[in-house]
Amino acid sequence: MADMKHIQSDARAKMGKAIESLESNLGVLRTGRANPGILKKIVVDYYGSTMPIDQVASITTPDARTLVITPWDRGALNPIEKAIRDSDLGLNPNNKGDTIFISVPMLTEERRKEMVKNAKNYAEDARVAVRNLRKHALDEVKKIEGIGEDDVKRGETDVQKITDEFIAKVDAVLQKKEQEILG
Repeated sequence: MADMKHIQSDARAKMGKAIESLESNLGVLRTGRANPGILKKIVVDYYGSTMPIDQVASITTPDARTLVITPWDRGALNPIEKAIRDSDLGLNPNNKGDTIFISVPMLTEERRKEMVKNAKNYAEDARVAVRNLRKHALDEVKKIEGIGEDDVKRGETDVQKITDEFIAKVDAVLQKKEQEILG
């Protein structure tokens, strides 16, 4: 049964990655509070190469509504400002000469609903990933040589339990993010 255990632990590890990916994607969604994570996917065109914003500047939150971006090189200030302005986050950076201040506006009801819709799309992508991993694990269980039909059924049941556990985690992560957005 070592193969069965390996299949289950592999499925569990890969499904865990799907949850991490979901959390990363949801971290980028704005909730009306200043959170450096919302800038995570912004890339800056810096001296001919594109780099994530957190590799060219530090990002702090002095209060619940303000992000402060301090580039390590003043030459990165304008490219950072441009990258934020061009993003789909709807943020308006304010260049102060050596730092960039961003006031995070309150979300409108319409924008909150749009954010929840985006969060649900990310969650559905994670559910699909978990189900695809379940299918792969079930295929692997059926390929194990020398095991009986009862062992195959038991393996399939165990894989389904793992799948149900991770689908519940997706739902819990989504529910928490929805509360943050609507809260």
